[in-house]
Amino acid sequence: MENRGQIGIEYLIIASFVTFIVIGILSIALFFSNSIKDELVNSQVEGFANDLISSSESIFFAGEPSKIEITLFLPKGVSDIYLDPGNSNNLVIETQNSGGTNLRVYKSQVPLIINTISPSEGLKVFTLIATPTGVNIDQVGGT
Repeated sequence: MENRGQIGIEYLIIASFVTFIVIGILSIALFFSNSIKDELVNSQVEGFANDLISSSESIFFAGEPSKIEITLFLPKGVSDIYLDPGNSNNLVIETQNSGGTNLRVYKSQVPLIINTISPSEGLKVFTLIATPTGVNIDQVGGT
């Protein structure tokens, strides 16, 4: 009779140990999943900003009547896009991630003039027009 009770307790100890290990592995996986998701969003935002700025610079240096239309993808998690009030050469993109709010500043060699850019997720179509004072960026399509 004592053997049956001892075996039951041993099974209970083993089951609780296995449960503890599984919970630990799941919590570590959740942490790394959020971290990877944040890195993906940051990478996509960086690609968006770099493409927008490099296109703006090439249009500006080509001269005033230059105009181009580009399509870029903006990922989910972007809460605002604006120019640095102190320097119109700096594009600021604000994102929300698992660690909170993240502000990233992207520097351009030319002054940027942004009317409106919707921070919603999706493909965006922009018209870039060179002016004597900078590059006029207008969102003409997308979400």
